[in-house]
Amino acid sequence: MRKDFALPRGTVHRLTVDSEVLKSNLLGDPTERIIDVYVPAGKTGEGLPLLVDLVGFTAGGPAHSNWKNFGENVPERLDRLIGSGAMPPCVVAFPDCFTKLGGNQYINSVVMGRWDDFLLEEAVPFIERKFGCGGTGRRGCFGKSSGGYGTMAQVMLHPDFWSAGASHSGDVGFELLFFPDYPKVLRALATTDNSIQKWLEKFFAAPKVKDADVHILMDLAMAATYDPDPGAYMGVRLPVTIDTCELIPERWANYVKWDPLTLVEKHGKGLKKLKALYIDCGDIDQYNLVYGSRRMHKRLTELGVPHVYEEFADDHSAVDYRMDVSLPILAKALSS
Repeated sequence: MRKDFALPRGTVHRLTVDSEVLKSNLLGDPTERIIDVYVPAGKTGEGLPLLVDLVGFTAGGPAHSNWKNFGENVPERLDRLIGSGAMPPCVVAFPDCFTKLGGNQYINSVVMGRWDDFLLEEAVPFIERKFGCGGTGRRGCFGKSSGGYGTMAQVMLHPDFWSAGASHSGDVGFELLFFPDYPKVLRALATTDNSIQKWLEKFFAAPKVKDADVHILMDLAMAATYDPDPGAYMGVRLPVTIDTCELIPERWANYVKWDPLTLVEKHGKGLKKLKALYIDCGDIDQYNLVYGSRRMHKRLTELGVPHVYEEFADDHSAVDYRMDVSLPILAKALSS
């Protein structure tokens, strides 16, 4: 819902791209993907910076362009920020990267799909050709939770492709994030004879999706992302023993190498190429991400990487209001 109906309204274009790189995904997910693209009022997109919205787990890009109760959707927020002069005009894309397992971390997985390649080789080039926006030095990404993780992974792995990024409560510090969940996962699997396949089949057949079950699904999706087993049902294997919840070192090692706190040791210095990097978290984040975020802030400072770090008196939920801080930072940097 708009806060100011007098401001000019941008246009949201709904496009589709038929992905080649996603055809290898083992979940059977569709390769035709919607990409909603916001273009500011009075603009065609030509010559403007490009921002790509990487949404969190359980969402797809078009969820951020849909009508929203008791608050603005992202295009309405952009209309206000751009119309009020708080940020310069930019094109913003909302790609649908939803998967059958409920979400995406925006990296390549033999099971989940080649989502890193989808962004860099297909989605972004398609948008830039269509609207004449972005280009080298003029593109950035932002996201919350899994999308925040995706942003950090993308800018660390590809600092020559992206020139700015914003992570809102992004996944970081994997041991604090995942360890508390594994006993819950095992208790859930115990209801289906300790079978991941039976639990997933029960989840997909249920007439109602329960919040507690979505959290179990999320942990299974992370397994198919960070330590996929192509021979297992939907590629899922756990990094803990099914009976005693003991960590399996070789399994967990595959997770740890994707933790931003690990990635930063190899790729952190490349972040100095960015024009802007913004990171935030709530100080009572229910997934313990504030501690990993503080560690990341500390390490980036030690490495001399320019960035903005903020903590909010808040948890992990409903944090879109923080875009009022991050989006102007990204847009101004990419417009300079």
